Parts: sequence; C-alpha cells; structure tokens
Amino acid sequence: MFLSQLGPDQRETAISQLGTQQFDILVIGGGVNGVGAALDAAARGLKVALIESQDIAAGTSSRSSKLIHGGLRYLEQYDFKLVREALHERELMVSTLCPHLVKPVGFLFPLTEKLKERTYVGAGLALYDALRGFRRSMPWHKHLSQKQINEIAPSLRHDLVTGAIKYFDAQVDDARHTMSVARTAARHGALIATRISAQSLIREGKRVVGVNALDLVSGKKIAIKAGATVMCAGVWSDQLHEQFDITPGYNVTMSKGAHIVMPGSAIKSDAGIIVKTSVSVLFIIPWAGKWIVGTTDTPYEGDRAEPLASKEDVQYILDQANRVLKPKLKAEEIIGVYAGLRPLVANNKSATTTKLSREHTVDRPVAGFVSIAGGKYTTYRVMAKDVIDRAVIELRRLTKESVTEKLPLVGADGYFALEQQKERIAQESGLDVETVTHLLNRHGSLISEILEIIDEQPKLAAKLDTDLPYIKAEIVYAATHEGALTVDDVISRRTRLSFEATNHAVYLAEDVAALLAPVLEWSAKDRKESIAQYVELVEREKAALDQLLEVNS
Repeated sequence: MFLSQLGPDQRETAISQLGTQQFDILVIGGGVNGVGAALDAAARGLKVALIESQDIAAGTSSRSSKLIHGGLRYLEQYDFKLVREALHERELMVSTLCPHLVKPVGFLFPLTEKLKERTYVGAGLALYDALRGFRRSMPWHKHLSQKQINEIAPSLRHDLVTGAIKYFDAQVDDARHTMSVARTAARHGALIATRISAQSLIREGKRVVGVNALDLVSGKKIAIKAGATVMCAGVWSDQLHEQFDITPGYNVTMSKGAHIVMPGSAIKSDAGIIVKTSVSVLFIIPWAGKWIVGTTDTPYEGDRAEPLASKEDVQYILDQANRVLKPKLKAEEIIGVYAGLRPLVANNKSATTTKLSREHTVDRPVAGFVSIAGGKYTTYRVMAKDVIDRAVIELRRLTKESVTEKLPLVGADGYFALEQQKERIAQESGLDVETVTHLLNRHGSLISEILEIIDEQPKLAAKLDTDLPYIKAEIVYAATHEGALTVDDVISRRTRLSFEATNHAVYLAEDVAALLAPVLEWSAKDRKESIAQYVELVEREKAALDQLLEVNS
C-alpha cells in the first residue's frame, strides 16, 4: 500500500500533503530517535509526518562509535536494568529486526595481571553474557592465553599483556541504519520530508496543535497541523525549546565523542580491542579494512552542526591506545577524524511533568507537545516506544500498542536466504560475489532495487573507485530511493566514503555529482554548488586535522 522509497517525487508529494492534511503525530527531528518514533507511531496505525531541517542522521546518528552494545561499563555502575535492556535490543537487531545491517564483532579485553584481573573481568563478562537472556545470536565469552593472544593480535604488547578474554558485541553503519528506520516508517505510511525547518509552534489557547515550518529548498512556508507534536532534537533540544517559547522539564548538555580512523596496516589483530581507561573505555574497532579508535567524553559548547575533534581529543585517543599497542599509533598515520555529540540530560528539579529514567527523559511541558532526549543509540526503539506512549495520550482516544519489537526493517525480509544465494545472484547479475556480499550487507533484500537500476543502465554496475566496494548504481539509488539531495548526503551518510576513501573522497565528488544530477534535475550550476559545499566542509575538517598533526609533529 505504501512505498519505502524516498526520492524527489516523494518529497514533493510529502510537502504538498504536509500543509493540507491533519496528522495524529508530527515528529521534529530525523535522527535515530525521531525516525524510530515515526515508525513506532505509523506501525500503530496513526497518521504520521516527520520533518528534519538537514538530512536524515545528519547529526549524532551518523557520528557514533558504530556499535550496538549492552554497555559493558554500565555493569561497573551496577546499572543491570540498562545493560539487560540494551542487550535485548542488540539480540533483536542481530537476529530479527535488521540482521543485514547489524553484525557480530569480536573484542579482546587484554589482561595485564594473571589472576585477580582475570577473575574480576571474567565474572563481569559472564554476567554480561547472562543478562542477554535465552536468545543467543552470539558466542559466549572465552578466556585466551598469552600464546593465543600473540597469534590473534600480534599488535598487543607482549611484555604487558598476559592474556585476554574475548567477547562479542555488534556493529552497525549508524547512518544507513537510521535511513532504513526512516524508510520502514515510510513503508508503513509516515510522511518523511528533509530540509524542512520547524520555525514556531501553532497554538490554540494553551494547546500546541502543530508547527509553522519552512521548506529550506524552495523557501515555502508550511503550516502543519497535528494532534501531538513530538520533538526528538537531541543536542538541538535547548535551542528549539527557547525558539518555541517552552519551559522544558530538562536541559541538554553536550558531550563530545571523538574518533580517529587508522589504516588497516596500523594494527595487526583479528578482533577488535577494548581498553579500560581511568575515565571510561576505549574501543579499537575493525571497520571496512580500517580501524576506528575512540571515543572521548568531554564537555562541548561549540557549533552543534559541525563538532570537530580537538588536538587534546586526538592525543588522548592515541595515548590510551598506545598503552597496549606495539608499534605505537602515529598521528601522521591518521586518515580521518570525526566527532559526535551526545545529548546528556539534566532534569529540572521543579518540573512535575518529566518522567526520568537513567538514560533518557520523556517530557510533556505543554498540552499537545512531547519531547525526548538522552539515551543511547542501541536503545532507540525503546525510547521511541516511550515517547509515543506518552504522545498518544494527547490524542484523547484509544490507540494501539507498539509493535516494533516484532517489525523487521526494510531489507531484513529474506536476507538470510539471499545470503545463501550469493553465487547465483552474482552469476545472474554479472556482478562479482564480493560486490553482491557488499550490497546484501548494506541493502539486504532491497538489493533487487539496485539490480533493477543496473538492468536499465548496465554501466552503473561499475565501481565508483576500483579500490572501494561501492558501485555507481548505489549513488543513483541514494537519490532515487534514499532521499539524498546533495553530494555531502551521499559521501558522508549514504556511503561512508568521507572517512573510508583517501582525502575524504574529494576526488570522487565530481563523479558523485554527475550521477546525482539527472535524478535531482540539477543544472550545471547546481552541480558545481553541491560539489563546492562538500569541498568547503572537507577543507574545514582538514584544517582542524592539519592543526592536530602540526601540534603532534
């Protein structure tokens, strides 16, 4: 009945309907919590619209550590409920909801003492494994000797590391997962529109009945009417509360999580590595033949739209990783740096309308308006359910319960069977098995839509760059089916070329723009502008990285 496709025609239709229809739920914000809320509400049979001022996952939801995990460090804080909840979500994603996107990844916890530390860490990991319950899509943890460690991870310091415990968590391309949740919401009837900015609230007496919005592409003003407005704005929450003239039950403080990307040759290990630090933990994560190393946890007060890592962030990451690695990581080897902002919630003591959990807060400061902030990526589905549970009360009628726990994302259906048919798909499509595997792990059963594009234009089966897995059809598909409107959308979020390719993929910007132009009906001027915007963004990031390298040289 509804399509999951997000493209130029769909956006145009959505914008015309935003101003003419009455919605049950209007969601502000296209991060993982926003699209999760839109999916939760649409799957209950409610009429839903979602607006996002930038791109889907443009903020924190594309800048995480790319892990779906229970939060091993929360065990030390005795927060068993949170760990159990997160592990339950991890199991659901790996086994049912999106197995094509969320994959198990092994981690080594290096030990430097023979007995005491092994007993303590072993007990913690046994509890971590036990808390996931009966659904077991990943192996149990196991103890490794120093000899085994030397074989698995030659880069760990043999003079320091006496053994290790290997355990499993999962990893995800966060931006792609968020996009898939958005498309699943569209598949169930939600209207999704990006580059639409919420300007002010529409009020009837004391009740909020919608939002005055602005289409940032055309400059058109739109009045969107809804029974309940749900704000999922993350680090933009305080700013929007002020803009909307609302006194919330919480404030959001920003914490910066910086990461560095290293070449695959920098570390020799067949598994990821987790290192306990004095303030938190550091992850060394395998990613597409490279390594992501992070993260930091530092207060931040700069530009929300473009958080940049500081030299102190990078030095901290290098120092912590180099405690256990040999040869040491060098600053000049860094091929990318990115930073995301965590929205940490501080509740106002005077607020009576705020329901607090340790990780996220649902707030209803005025009639018809509900918001949520805090939490962690892994538990987005639970947060979405919580905020919609509160929002439907505003509709003053009986509504259905959440069903997202048993609702696979688009692309999940039939994925395991397709996995076993890779050779046949490769034979029939003319693609190599490696490319088919790459497409299945990014698109799942939606691979059929990519293959249709190739059928129509066989030249699009070619790779964008022979050293990288992405094919040209995926770039076209990003605009036709995944709502990409700019070169940056494609390089930074629909693919991860911005930190997987050399020089932030600037050399590919022309090719990407040429593939997008026919779909988005760009003029030569539009093309140049979109390329220039991406190059400017990269120049700013490179200037920050160059400063870091100067300091370290």
